[in-house]
Amino acid sequence: MLEPFDTHEVVNQSPPLEGHDVYSTDRVLVEAVEREGAQWAAAELSALGVLTGAPRTQELARLANEHRPELHTHDRTGRRVDQVEYHPAYHELMATAIAHGLHAAPWADPRDGAHVARAAKVFVWYQGDAGHVCPVSMTYSVVPALRHQPDVAAEWEPRLSSTSYDPTDGPASTKTGAMCGMALTEKQGGSDVRANTTTAEPLDADGSTAVLTGHKWFCSAPMSDGFLMLAQAPGGLTCYWVPRWRPDGTKNPIHIQRLKDKLGDRSNASSEIELAAVWAQRVGEEGRGVRTIIEMVNHTRLDCAIGSASVMRQGVAQASWHAAHRNAFGALLADQPLMQNVLADLALESEAATAAVLRLARSYDRDDVEHEALLQRVLTPVVKYWTCKRAPQHAAEALECLGGNGFVEESPMPRLFRQSPVNGVWEGSGNVICLDVLRALAKSPRSLDAFWEEVNRAGGSDTRLDGAVRSLQNELAHPESLEGQARRLVEEMALVFQASLLVRHAPEAVADSFCASRLAPDRGRAFGTLPRGTDVRAIVERAAPWAAVPA
Repeated sequence: MLEPFDTHEVVNQSPPLEGHDVYSTDRVLVEAVEREGAQWAAAELSALGVLTGAPRTQELARLANEHRPELHTHDRTGRRVDQVEYHPAYHELMATAIAHGLHAAPWADPRDGAHVARAAKVFVWYQGDAGHVCPVSMTYSVVPALRHQPDVAAEWEPRLSSTSYDPTDGPASTKTGAMCGMALTEKQGGSDVRANTTTAEPLDADGSTAVLTGHKWFCSAPMSDGFLMLAQAPGGLTCYWVPRWRPDGTKNPIHIQRLKDKLGDRSNASSEIELAAVWAQRVGEEGRGVRTIIEMVNHTRLDCAIGSASVMRQGVAQASWHAAHRNAFGALLADQPLMQNVLADLALESEAATAAVLRLARSYDRDDVEHEALLQRVLTPVVKYWTCKRAPQHAAEALECLGGNGFVEESPMPRLFRQSPVNGVWEGSGNVICLDVLRALAKSPRSLDAFWEEVNRAGGSDTRLDGAVRSLQNELAHPESLEGQARRLVEEMALVFQASLLVRHAPEAVADSFCASRLAPDRGRAFGTLPRGTDVRAIVERAAPWAAVPA
């Protein structure tokens, strides 16, 4: 007998994708980690993969995004406190990320492949909750900048590399670990940081310490223990380290004006701040602020690319999982040719992005080798631009594979979709990044030689790739028109680089289909337009999250 309102049996609904090892079920990532020199981290990555796929982590991610950070500017007596309160789920996610070294492992243990291993960890853990990875990434990225000021680095690097997460609000000297934020841009300038108006008044003759007064339009993770900032010193734009607490044990007057109401990245707090004569230490030479932060910017851009590639992987995993458990019009979605075409196309994009970001990470492990350092200079903005540009389109298509189920907030897909544009605007939006590629080519012509050396390792293997390389070389032969065509140029650079990796390392079905659909003149524009003859089933099975990793 039916109970009241019980009118039917619930069937044909795909179960949640959880309870699996996110790393070991991603054979493309496993292969890339081995290829790029971090196979020694396989056990660590698998352990993190199990945590990422666990129902507990999925619930923590949901809670951290539903219960957003809350700002308390004053206490009940009217005293200024500038406290951001996070849900306990956020702190638990942070603790796991820090314990696994996502924030600083390559600096604490700089073995060969350390940056590749860390990139893979970020790739895996980002698929749980992306927002809290923002302060994790900033902590990782700030260390190269701090090393421009050895005394500051000596004091702070041990704290920043600690694997103990300590969210208490107190002087860093009293804590078991520290985290870093950044506050670089201002409302009148944005990416044009040379337009900053925040002033730095030196406190001593050599300018090693100063008082900063002004504002910052974006300050990410405002409860961090220290921040990298830019300010106008007497000698020009200069980089400063600003701790939340001054050396005398009093709180630095960093006043949080409000938290940003963001499209995505909601579990992480981003804020506007006023600097009411805050104490700061100079990092690097006075007047050379941009030069000082450039290494930090590059490491953050690497993480932007990793995050976007991770969004694509999660989109493929969710879409293919749903298709394997959902029947429509008398057949399993995964067995229907048009859905197979869409899933295979999404898988191709994901595999190309994964291969590119792991190869880029390897250049950070070996930047003492000239080829790798030159390649890194041009490849970082190229991979960052294209991977971040493709992520929102990819997320939208993956969401559509789930139909209406993918459009409701109970699904993980809306959060994935909202997250997908963030890396495209972080550390330089599309135009800024493309102009940086042109700057790299102009100031370091040998970086282009390194790029061609890398791409030409696949030379002669695919006529479509060879033709795309020739076309790109012709484009570069007209420097007078490059700026207006910078997006087209960078897109082509990214595609030939991805294709060269897949031709060399991926199965024939993957490499052939990528070249046919991304490089051949007769190609579709939307996902799901792979040409006739594509081995879509092989491509989808390779990307399926439940597939066993080959021995």
